[in-house]
Parts: sequence; structure tokens; C-alpha cells
Amino acid sequence: MTTSGTALRPLFAALDVLTGKMIGKCFTRHRHDEFLRFLRTIDTSVPRGLQVHLIVDNYATHTHPGVKAWLDKHPRFHLHFTPTSSSWLNLVERWFAAITDKMIRRGVFPSVGDLVQAIEEYLRVHNNDPKPFVWTATTDSILAKVRRGRVTLERTATETAH
Repeated sequence: MTTSGTALRPLFAALDVLTGKMIGKCFTRHRHDEFLRFLRTIDTSVPRGLQVHLIVDNYATHTHPGVKAWLDKHPRFHLHFTPTSSSWLNLVERWFAAITDKMIRRGVFPSVGDLVQAIEEYLRVHNNDPKPFVWTATTDSILAKVRRGRVTLERTATETAH
């Protein structure tokens, strides 16, 4: 689960990795209140017997005391935080790339309402025939990239310290 800032509206989205189905909703703001509303939407959309694991970034919205209190009352929900600059670890980001490339970037939206309507239609069409995203990178290739990134970061830190 994550959010993507469309031109004027934050889009909250949750991906069922097994089916590819999306739960998504645009809000007028990106605060903890909207995140709580989205959590409630997920809660009513996911069958009661299932655990819900959400991969989120470290945005303050996700760690607000009100959110923590809600999560304490809903123990089937588990938040997993991606490291800084690691949004690529969250498969829902792949879906955000798809909606951006296929609909938002190509569209003309005379109003924010038209943009929201187009996003909702894209979600509806996607969910009529959802397909799971297939992770094609191997563990070894991912770990190799992480190692290369660490070397680069350490070299940069050393160079800037002098």
C-alpha cells in the first residue's frame, strides 16, 4: 500500500499481490485522517479472516499517534516500512507507474474532478481483469544492486567529508 501524488490529489492504493486487484481512493489531502479513512476502506474490503500486511514509506501520516491507536485496535493490520529511497521495494509502485504512463501522462483533464473520475475508471477497468505483478529480479541481482549502492554512498560520503 502506498500513496502517489497525482497532479492535485493524493491517491491511496493497496495491491493484493496474489490477484493484482487494487483498492484505491483519491483524497483531497494527504494527512493521517485520510489514511485512517483508507485503512477503514481496506478493513471492509478484505475478508475478516485474513491478515493485512501494508508496505508503506516513512511519511509522518503512517506513524501518526491516531494511526498507531487505530492499528492497536486492529491487530490483523501490519505495517512494514520501506527504507528511505527504496520505494521500488513496494510492488504497488509498479502499478503507479502504469497508471501514470497509460492514463495520467497521456490524458487531458479540464478539472481535478475529471482527473479523479479518470483514475476511478482506470481502477474499475483494471479490477475487471486484474493480473498480479510478477517480480522478475532475482534475489542475487537485487542484493548486488544494494551492494553497489552502498559502495557509491560510502564513496560519496567519504569524498564530501574531506
